[in-house]
Amino acid sequence: MDTRALIDGEAGVDSEENDESFDEENADDERAERATNGTKDDLRDSSEEEEDDDDEEAAKAIREGFIVDEDEEEPEERERRKRREKKRRREEREREQEDLDEEDLDLIGEANPDFERRLPTEPKFKRLKRGHKEDQAPSKILDARDMFSDEDEVDDTNEPRTDALGRFRPEPRGLVDEFDDFIEEDDLTDDEEKFRRQEEREIGRVRAEGFTAGAAEASGLDEETLDTWREAFGDGEEYRWALDLEEEMEEQELAAQHVELKDVFEPSQLAEKLLTEEDNIIRQVDEPERFQLARKPYKHVVLTDDQFKEEALWISRMMPKKRLSEDLMDPFQKAVGKVLEFFVTDEVEVPFVFQHRKDYLIHAAKVAVTPDPNHPDAPEYVVNAEKLLNQNDLWNILEYDLKFRALIDKRNALQKTYDSLCSNSAIQDEVFEGMLPAAETIEELQDLQDYLYFQHSSHLKDITLVNGEAKANGTHRRPGAQKNMWEKIRNGKVYSLVRAFGISADAIAQNHLRIGRRQYTDDPSVRPDDLADSEEMMDPPEFSTGAQVLKAAKTMFAEEIAMSPRMRKAMRQAYFQAGLVECYRTEKGLRKIDEQHPYYAFKYLRNQQLSDIARQPDLYLKMLKAEEEGLVEVKVRLQRYDNFKQQLRSVMLSDNYSEIADAWNEARKEALDLALIKLNAIMNKAVKEALKSRCEDEIAASCREEFSKKLDQAPFKPQGMMLGTIPRVLSLSCGMGQPGRDATCWAWVEEDGRVLEHGKFTDLRFDEGAKSDFRELVQRRKPDVIGVSGFTVETRRLVLDIEKIVEEEDLRGAEFEDPDTGEDISKKLEVVIVNDEVARLYQTSDRAISDHPGFAPLTRYCVGLAKYLQNPMKEYAALGKDIVSITFHPSQQLVSQEKILKILETAMVDMVNLCGVDINDAVTDPYTANLLPYVCGLGPRKASAVLKSINSNGGAVQTRDELVGDAEQGKLPVVGPRVWNNCASFLYIEYDGAELTSDYLDNTRVHPEDYELGRKMAADALELDEEDVKAEIDEAGPGAIVRKLIKDEAQEKVNDLILEEYAEQLERNFNQRKRATLETIRAELQQPYEELRRNLAVLSTDEVFTMLTGETRTSLQPGMIVPVSIKKILNAERRLEAVLDCGVRGYIPEDEIAEHLNPDVNLNHLYTMHQAVQAKLVSLSRTQMEATLSVREEALRKPFRPQIDRMRDEWDELQEDRDREALQERSTATGRAQRVINHPLFRNFNSAQAEEFLGSQGRGDVVIRLSSKGPDHIAITWKVSDNVYQHIDVLELDKKNEFAVGETLKIGNKYTYSDLDELIVNHVKAMARKVDEMTTHEKFQSSSKTETERWLTTYTEANPKRSVYAFCINPKHPGYFNLCFKAGQHAGLSTWPVKVIPQAFELKGNAYPDMRALCNGFKLLFSNMQSGRR
Repeated sequence: MDTRALIDGEAGVDSEENDESFDEENADDERAERATNGTKDDLRDSSEEEEDDDDEEAAKAIREGFIVDEDEEEPEERERRKRREKKRRREEREREQEDLDEEDLDLIGEANPDFERRLPTEPKFKRLKRGHKEDQAPSKILDARDMFSDEDEVDDTNEPRTDALGRFRPEPRGLVDEFDDFIEEDDLTDDEEKFRRQEEREIGRVRAEGFTAGAAEASGLDEETLDTWREAFGDGEEYRWALDLEEEMEEQELAAQHVELKDVFEPSQLAEKLLTEEDNIIRQVDEPERFQLARKPYKHVVLTDDQFKEEALWISRMMPKKRLSEDLMDPFQKAVGKVLEFFVTDEVEVPFVFQHRKDYLIHAAKVAVTPDPNHPDAPEYVVNAEKLLNQNDLWNILEYDLKFRALIDKRNALQKTYDSLCSNSAIQDEVFEGMLPAAETIEELQDLQDYLYFQHSSHLKDITLVNGEAKANGTHRRPGAQKNMWEKIRNGKVYSLVRAFGISADAIAQNHLRIGRRQYTDDPSVRPDDLADSEEMMDPPEFSTGAQVLKAAKTMFAEEIAMSPRMRKAMRQAYFQAGLVECYRTEKGLRKIDEQHPYYAFKYLRNQQLSDIARQPDLYLKMLKAEEEGLVEVKVRLQRYDNFKQQLRSVMLSDNYSEIADAWNEARKEALDLALIKLNAIMNKAVKEALKSRCEDEIAASCREEFSKKLDQAPFKPQGMMLGTIPRVLSLSCGMGQPGRDATCWAWVEEDGRVLEHGKFTDLRFDEGAKSDFRELVQRRKPDVIGVSGFTVETRRLVLDIEKIVEEEDLRGAEFEDPDTGEDISKKLEVVIVNDEVARLYQTSDRAISDHPGFAPLTRYCVGLAKYLQNPMKEYAALGKDIVSITFHPSQQLVSQEKILKILETAMVDMVNLCGVDINDAVTDPYTANLLPYVCGLGPRKASAVLKSINSNGGAVQTRDELVGDAEQGKLPVVGPRVWNNCASFLYIEYDGAELTSDYLDNTRVHPEDYELGRKMAADALELDEEDVKAEIDEAGPGAIVRKLIKDEAQEKVNDLILEEYAEQLERNFNQRKRATLETIRAELQQPYEELRRNLAVLSTDEVFTMLTGETRTSLQPGMIVPVSIKKILNAERRLEAVLDCGVRGYIPEDEIAEHLNPDVNLNHLYTMHQAVQAKLVSLSRTQMEATLSVREEALRKPFRPQIDRMRDEWDELQEDRDREALQERSTATGRAQRVINHPLFRNFNSAQAEEFLGSQGRGDVVIRLSSKGPDHIAITWKVSDNVYQHIDVLELDKKNEFAVGETLKIGNKYTYSDLDELIVNHVKAMARKVDEMTTHEKFQSSSKTETERWLTTYTEANPKRSVYAFCINPKHPGYFNLCFKAGQHAGLSTWPVKVIPQAFELKGNAYPDMRALCNGFKLLFSNMQSGRR
């Protein structure tokens, strides 16, 4: 043991020395560890070899147990040294934090809400190490009990230690720190905390003081002997210089370390906040962000000039067919090529091309006009302009550009593989060489790849063995290490029989496609079976008989046909031209898909052409979803398949007439049939995938179109104001309540978005005080509009009440100038129902809570309504990725969220760039800043960098040129030149006539590249000559001419300019097409950034009905049988009033109660209040939100059948009838009568219908339904989470009769309840609360099990010394969660199931009342398991 180890050991000794609980086994382990460490120390410190004999004897004495006497280090010196160590470590941590600047720390705080920025004055001491036996151990072995600690390894030794119940616990020997923060401890009272800390201080003081005093006793020597030893060997101070030097070196190493964000956070957090190294590179590279992300997989692909030309033609063919005349096809292809040039060469995005290169999207042709003698000054020609490409086409071209790059990438990879094959094996394949350059789709290239690896697998394997492992990038794959059957046949004798078939697979395909001259089939001179029996063909041991040889030859020939790329191309063409889609129900589907099921629309669907499917994309995607659920089987077959097969036979069979020729033709037919079986399977899958992709694109395009309509809405236009003026809004809502019974919340929002007032009204119908308060508020604030919305049909009553008050009190909006008379007038306030799809998301969002922390959720909902009226586009932009929560298409959920989000982003990009963004507003207003990522050239990463750079430059932008930097004014570049070229015209700066540096054109849609054109047009409009222009510019700068035009209010003069001559001159002299650009400049000089969106749309009747009820025309229509709840029994009027689940009021007249109702019968004897009954919907008024219902038995006996408009051969009616009879027989065999349970939550649903019904409901919502297990069972279906539903079987006991609900309800022979209400509250709702507790816990991951395990792996890789666990939902077993954990970087992933039970969680048979107890219990169980293994 060296001196350093001795001193460290002294510093680290603590209560372990006096721990009486230390057992012999641990002692043995520690002795072994000390021996090992001692050896390592001796090997490490070579300076000991130079010591004299006395030193060696001293070291030996030390190893034999001598300990430094207590006099060698006074307590004061020891305390002083400890303070120095603590100070040094604190300075190290401070230096580490200094490497992170203030903004980085802010970003850290955003990414991790639990992160707290440490103040310099806050000391946090590291735990004192326990000496050399731990410091010099090869690696730290984690104890099971500290593997899943939620805290860092560095702890604070000042904190006392307690057990799981809050009691003080001593530190066991050898495990001082392993148990720290392992079990999450209960909070202690103040008295308990004081007592615990006092007790620990006393224990610590006794141990510290008793250490040196017990040194002599521990060593077994008396004081005199120790004094003699110290005199001989010294006290170790002569070695302190070495320790100090080592400490200095450690300090220098720590100072050299640079702490980055990745050292503080796990990768998933950095990726979520866009703070990874890759994100930083995207910020810095001068290229549009969206281009960088989209082209990332193809950065290595460089197109040649010929490929670039090929791409333009390829995209022209691939794009959806446009209705263009034949003479416009060539201009169309040229337009596509030009757009590609803008995207690829100029690197400008879609908005730039659409706004500033619009002339290239239009084909203008001059048409001569017949001279008119009466109008000699008439023009000689007129210009006919045809629009070739719109903005959607530009996005499609951009997407096709990526697909073409993927095509070229795969083609290049295949060409490289083939070149390698040729150079190494001297092989030439004419089929491959001829088809590779002509391949136009990824599918064709895949066919060629399959062909190449099938035809030349042995040679490719040799190349692989020579060159090493092949790349697994989707285009290279390693052929099988062992020879497959096809290789054996090709290299053996049997292949001679394959060649004897007389025609190749490629020749068959060429004959079918009529490529070149027909190739005829040759017949051998002997029969195929005789040839197979010959010795030349047999190849034992696999092919030792003639039958085996012939079978192998047929199979090989069939495989060659199936692998032929040209044959696959022929099959693919046939399938897409004459393919039919059919749907067949499975046995499971027979039971589950009844006439009320949404899948019934295609249960017996037959003979659907691909074009028909493409027109119903949602129907096809539902078919595929039903197939995934095992309810149906979707098949694609070839129409007139027998004719197609006969055509193939005709081009491959021999024309000879002989017995031998017939025998060979039979063999060829058999081989063809084998090949077609495989080809049909391949085509079936390929066509289904292609159709799926196309249908998903169609639905995504429909979502984009609908979103574009929502974005194309200007702020609500106040009366007498210009379109685009922001209104002052008073918004009200009663939420889920009922006006008059529940309070109505309101919020007043100014035009700048500030919420100046909010409050509540009691009853605006009958309460005069509330009416007076409402009148006073309106008269005081003078709103421009009153917005109302809510969650139920009662909202309509609130709208009527407010409209009545406005009418009675003659409440008017702000005054405005009458354009006819010039007088100030005002009009009655408008009351509008507001689309609340954004407000519903806003009210509970973190953004709303941050903006208005003291507001009630319903008040925040009102704020959302008001802001939607003020600017819908800003509200949609603020949603970010949550935009996919809004429904734009009924079948939107059938398409992946990534695809929907991507296409919705394009709509937002279009509209944001149409409207532009005030860059200075974006710097100061977070709502405006939300628009910045959608600006042309920018994105979320570059937008944040732009704001950061502008703030560094002073927080304001004076001109657009400043964005690329201004050295004279000390302005740093905000964006690079290329990004600036993209975004410059879409970031505007408000014009200030008093500032000479302010340029009017910076406030317009005019791009800086066209400023000179605008100034020239202004000079011509003012009729200034060159000398006047020069004088103005010399005096006031380049913008002086336009400034003079605005100052003189002479903008209207630009209308007198003949722009056609300008355009012709520019095209003639500079080869620039600027006709549309000149029109834009003229418009912008008169009205900069004029509002081009349409006025805010008023919701239609159907839209209001759907918003307040959640029902559409298909989900609620006359003829349906729906559950209703009786609300009023009116004996006098002889009618009933009820309410549907959606809130619509229903009326049941006397003639709809029963067939022949006795007038003397009291309706109270037939029905009770709040009784749930089934009723048929007779009629529905969507405007009044009222319905007429019928409860007559005759009406209820006729089930609702949705109208399915199908041709006779498109629906298998025979199979439908057979299935209906079979189900009726099964129902009759059970002998059960239809049962109705008298409970509001009862629905006559099966499990699938219950799940669909609960799909739009919240967690914990319940459906009570009949069970298939018999009349003494009830099924309870409740929503656990999105797309996760648990079905609970309830056994009924003590039933009064067959139809009554049992008085005792049992679940799993474990839980017993007396009625359904008790069961729902104490069982289902209790479990729902536990699920809420789980999903809101910090350890819960909202992702799948696979993603959670990936997160665990990433975490342990980033933190090798840590172990981690997390919970995630188990969708396969509703009611269960997965507890996933990883006990260190090199440990395997493990999963334990956690069951949710009423009032608790169950893990390994143990119940835990809350998440804290569950986490603690898991750690103890794992610790015990690890201890058991040891």
